[in-house]
Amino acid sequence: MIRPEALAALARWREAMVAAAVALVGLWLMALGGWLLIPLGAGLLALAAALAVIALRRLRFVQRAAAPGLVDLDEGQISYFGPVSGGFVSLRELVELRLLARGGQRFWRLKQADGQALLVPVDAAGANGLFDAFAALPGMDMQGLLQALDPPVTPGAAGLPAVPQDTLGPVIWRRAVQPALT
Repeated sequence: MIRPEALAALARWREAMVAAAVALVGLWLMALGGWLLIPLGAGLLALAAALAVIALRRLRFVQRAAAPGLVDLDEGQISYFGPVSGGFVSLRELVELRLLARGGQRFWRLKQADGQALLVPVDAAGANGLFDAFAALPGMDMQGLLQALDPPVTPGAAGLPAVPQDTLGPVIWRRAVQPALT
């Protein structure tokens, strides 16, 4: 009964809608008044604010699945199955995360401790699950991650869009080096 496009839009905004519903319940409890309900409502409002921040960050991270291939996250391992390339990276072995642009397409460059790198298209199917995987990395600055994901605004000649260039972006995250025991 519901069009697939509308259902997809609702699914995309579901976390933000949950945060709004929690905020409404908090406001309703505060409106009832009393020594117990006002602090409980204020607590629900604080929870709703935290949920809204996470939901809006996740919305900025999510891309429409347009690239070939499939990303899977299973028990701390990121897998990418592409038509030409693919591979696996364990989150424990991950030492560096960058955003790479090549041929007008953007890729996550996941570098392992042994030097091998896996390129995962930002807009591959299932790449939305990488948000939680990246958030679990020790010392990850999620705001910096989202800023790196924002498309650069570089106008070309006469106000036309610039031609996409192949770039290896700055390091978004790097695992802290543990000193060796001697």
